[in-house]
Amino acid sequence: MPLDQPTKQLNQFKKHWAVMNYYERFEQIIAVILSVVISVIILISLYQLIRTVFDLLLVNAFNPLEHHVFQTVFGMIMTLLIAMEFKHSIVKVALRQDSIIQVKTVVLIALIALSRKFVILDPDETGPAKIAALAGAAVAMGIVYWLLRERDDRLGESS
Repeated sequence: MPLDQPTKQLNQFKKHWAVMNYYERFEQIIAVILSVVISVIILISLYQLIRTVFDLLLVNAFNPLEHHVFQTVFGMIMTLLIAMEFKHSIVKVALRQDSIIQVKTVVLIALIALSRKFVILDPDETGPAKIAALAGAAVAMGIVYWLLRERDDRLGESS
C-alpha cells in the first residue's frame, strides 16, 4: 500500500464525516470500536495458537495426523479466519465502502463456521443425524451464497 493511501483514506473519511447525520456517525463510531475489539480478539487468539503449537512441538506431541491434535490446531486456525473475515466486513463499513454489513458476507462467515464445525467434530461422539443436519445447513447456505453472488453479478453487468 502506498504511503499516501492512509492519508487519502483519512481525508475521505473527514469529508464523509462532515455530511453524515448523527445516526451515521454513531454507526461509524460503533464500527471502529468493534474493529478494535475484534483486532484484540484476533491478536489474543493468534497468541494462543502460537503457544499451543509451540507447546505441542516441545512435547513432541505435534502429529497433525492424530485426530485430536488436528482438531485443536485447525479449529483454532479456522476460528482466526472467521474473526478476520468478520473484522474485514466491519472495516468495509467503517471505510464507507459498504453502508451496512452485507448478507453475502454473513452467509460466507456462517459457511466458514460450519466448515470449522466439520473439522472439529469428534467422530466417536457424533451421530449421523447431526452430520446430516450440518450438511443440510451447509448446502442451504451454499445455495444462498451462490444466489446472492449471481444476483450481484447480474446487478454489476446491468450498471
